[in-house]
Amino acid sequence: MTSQPADKIVSVNFGFFFSGEPALKSISLMVRKNEILSIIGPARSGKTTFLRSLNRLNDLYVNGRHQGSILLDGEDIYDRNVDISALRRRVGMVYATPIPLPMTIFDNLAYGPRRKGIRDRGRLEALAEGSLKSAFLWSEVKDRLRTSALQLSGGQQQRLCLARVLTLEPEVLLLDEPCSGLDPISTSQIEEALQDLKKQYTIILVTNNVKQAARASDRTAFFLMGEMIELGDTKSFFTNPQDKRTSDYITGKFG
Repeated sequence: MTSQPADKIVSVNFGFFFSGEPALKSISLMVRKNEILSIIGPARSGKTTFLRSLNRLNDLYVNGRHQGSILLDGEDIYDRNVDISALRRRVGMVYATPIPLPMTIFDNLAYGPRRKGIRDRGRLEALAEGSLKSAFLWSEVKDRLRTSALQLSGGQQQRLCLARVLTLEPEVLLLDEPCSGLDPISTSQIEEALQDLKKQYTIILVTNNVKQAARASDRTAFFLMGEMIELGDTKSFFTNPQDKRTSDYITGKFG
């Protein structure tokens, strides 16, 4: 697989193993700059494992190992000289369950930049405001920045966690079931934010909600038992799938 200038991430025959058992099998795909790529599939299909491979969170597993390569802007993120902390700043992640820090809304947002060494109050405030606006949360909390983030609703907490990632000014956003516990209104707000964010970021969205993938993404990939079965433009993916297993999954025959 040859990387093109418009490709932000290229996975080449990438596999991942836990205690010798394959969780991913020779995944080859390209993620374009400024697109939303959704990854769908049933439980234990390898979706989250692949997502965590993109910023090397799977390195935390003592008995995990990989094969193949993943390129970010043409450079292999598994090269032994890669600065993993810098990689994780470039490739930010939002998890299924929002976990705001037990501090104020502002301090949640300033936490990452402060760890990067940013101390200027004006800079921190600008980062906080900008990230909240990008996460479609500013209008709801701009007068509450000194209150505890734990007082926010679930949907607001998830958008705060998205904003917290954005303060680190990443290039890629990884979202692992970000709307799994949210009501339809909060889900719609997240999806609206993603459409705006893709102008600046490359976004990979893992979701069990097939309708969300159809609504929110430019392209969609279907994973099954550690393999990528199909990848295509979202409209054609859902209207004319090329593999019967894809068709069976998106029509609810299994999963």
